[in-house]
Amino acid sequence: MNVAIVKYNAGNIYSVINALRRLGIEPLLTDNAEQLRTADRVLFPGQGEARGAMEYLKARRLDEVIRSLRQPVLGICVGQQLLCKHSEEGNVDCIGIFDAEVKRFHPKRHEDKVPCMGWNRLTDVKSPLFVKDTYVYFVHSYYVPLCADTVATADYILPYSAALQKENFYACQFHPEKSGTVGEQIIKNFLEL
Repeated sequence: MNVAIVKYNAGNIYSVINALRRLGIEPLLTDNAEQLRTADRVLFPGQGEARGAMEYLKARRLDEVIRSLRQPVLGICVGQQLLCKHSEEGNVDCIGIFDAEVKRFHPKRHEDKVPCMGWNRLTDVKSPLFVKDTYVYFVHSYYVPLCADTVATADYILPYSAALQKENFYACQFHPEKSGTVGEQIIKNFLEL
């Protein structure tokens, strides 16, 4: 299977590469449009800042390439946020697959720390890609509010979209590559779509 990972100057790429290697897949890390278009699966992971990431993507017209993909695509963490239409982080327009605006967490109590870091439970799961009522690992200061494309929910300060799906685009705010056997199963499910 030909699996491509979008290269766009984001962090956390190598933990995703290692997770795929544990499953017997040697992925291609690329910002080449043709390699992304011809891959069987495309992963769009990352940690980083939305404005800088979108500037890199737009400079190489990768935002247009990603919008045009017809094979299964999985956005992870910042990858999920960049697949939305706008982010408060850097006040930037994003790729626009999901009709949602990324918001910053605003603590309501002293116990509410931002960024949200740690294990949280997936609830209201409506996609066979994700595993119901399991715990997965999150690290994020921004979130996607609940919307029409929400297929799994998590709760931190308020309920938000832990995962999204629209047509061939799947996305998760959490890090499956850092979520143990549950995360490995989610990546496997994605490869088997």
